[in-house]
Amino acid sequence: MDRIERPYYPIIYVRGYAMTRAEIVETTSTPFMGLEAGSTKIRQAQDGSVVKFVFESPLVRLMKDHGYRDVYDGGAELRSGISPRSIVIHRYYDVADPAFGGGKAPSITEAAASLGRRILELRNSVCGGNATMRRDFRVYLVAHSMGGLICRCLLQNPEVAGAEARALVDKVFTYATPHNGIDIAGINVPDLLSLNDLNNFNRGNMAKYLKVAKDKVNTLGDSGFPPSRLFCLIGTNSRDYAVARGLSSFAVGAFSDGLVRIANAYVEGAPRAFVNRSHSGHFGIVNSEEGYQNLTRFLFGDTCATAQLDIAALPLPPEIESARKRGKQVRSSYYIEATVAPRGAYTYQLTARTQANECAVRREYGELFDGDGNLRRDARSPVLFSVFLDSRRITAGSEIAFSIELAVCNAGYEVDGALFLKNHIPGEYLFRNTLVLFAKPGEDGQWRLRYVWGDDQWAGGPKTRAELDSARSRAIGIVQQAPDVFSVPLASAKGFAAELKIALSAWA
Repeated sequence: MDRIERPYYPIIYVRGYAMTRAEIVETTSTPFMGLEAGSTKIRQAQDGSVVKFVFESPLVRLMKDHGYRDVYDGGAELRSGISPRSIVIHRYYDVADPAFGGGKAPSITEAAASLGRRILELRNSVCGGNATMRRDFRVYLVAHSMGGLICRCLLQNPEVAGAEARALVDKVFTYATPHNGIDIAGINVPDLLSLNDLNNFNRGNMAKYLKVAKDKVNTLGDSGFPPSRLFCLIGTNSRDYAVARGLSSFAVGAFSDGLVRIANAYVEGAPRAFVNRSHSGHFGIVNSEEGYQNLTRFLFGDTCATAQLDIAALPLPPEIESARKRGKQVRSSYYIEATVAPRGAYTYQLTARTQANECAVRREYGELFDGDGNLRRDARSPVLFSVFLDSRRITAGSEIAFSIELAVCNAGYEVDGALFLKNHIPGEYLFRNTLVLFAKPGEDGQWRLRYVWGDDQWAGGPKTRAELDSARSRAIGIVQQAPDVFSVPLASAKGFAAELKIALSAWA
């Protein structure tokens, strides 16, 4: 192949942390270091029977769906004549295996430095002396766990690699990376815990190799790399992480993937998605359909959709409102759930922020409204999701379609510090519905958006296609606030009111 074709750049996979010598040897004994691991689970068919669902692995799917290939031939790794559409494994642990190296595990900075060299070598292998290809060459970094910190060290620490290598990185996708370190029993891994390099996840050490302040280790600092081009896939299943016979998930606790707490698994300002997967294993985040769908849409998709919820009214029960007006101290909190699935999805969601998965957005009443019940000027409007879509996967018509299941739930009320349960059921939903969106860029370059609510779509029984199109096109109350920003009104009979702001943009 004599040209580089966006978006199909070479992919370099950077695996995660191996704790013991045995784990390191097991890692170096595999050709793809985990990217080839699949899973076989179950799903329920329409007739109620249980059938197998086989996820073949990210490696196999990238080869089958997108024409990628590996770089091995005749038992050796190719160093020349490599296709631009190739998958390369950054085998930084080889030097820690006595069979291949000196037996000492590399530091984060050493692994990042060798990654920088690998990028430049890959460019030479793919492009040779072709000036046009060298100009167009870029690379994607895909990393699991600690591998994401190695990628960030390359991008953020100018001492480990030159600007030339860093400039060739187009996008970074991280699975379950502890971007803000690892906490055990609520305490960050101490610096003194150097056994098996566990202090790689101490925030003080992270600040040094990432070249940021200790309280900003989950930022990209002054690297110049845009946060929008680094994706964070966050696992929310702590129960099925089986490492150390479950002791890890027990020590780290809920609200985690069994090793990395949800609150520590993202880079500030970066797009992120939440999937009910554990850190690794048979229920792991890398060998999942959800992970693969987010990966390929982020790397190869052409549309980005981001949603923000602006709450206007959050009614209190009459007794609670009366107590507030009498000067009582009233507290209440709310969970905001958002689940997004693209058209054609049957077994996966792109993101699911729900109470059940311990990752719903939480807001207190006092964060949104003042003592008089008026909306605060500084109220924080939560960003519910940033998802990437691919118009090439359109299965019907010419519009990109995806659904958003939205819910706002009360988590309980307190009056003067005491729980209030009279005439109130904890966990009551103030709003719950499914929004189906249809998006398409117009000939003038501006986006067109129409929608239908799930409970309206089949109201009165199945509609004809003409009736359904008419319902979808009504979009009563929709406001186009900018060429790519739309506002969808939300309201319920319980008095809840809000606007869902949806931003659509081209993505490459």
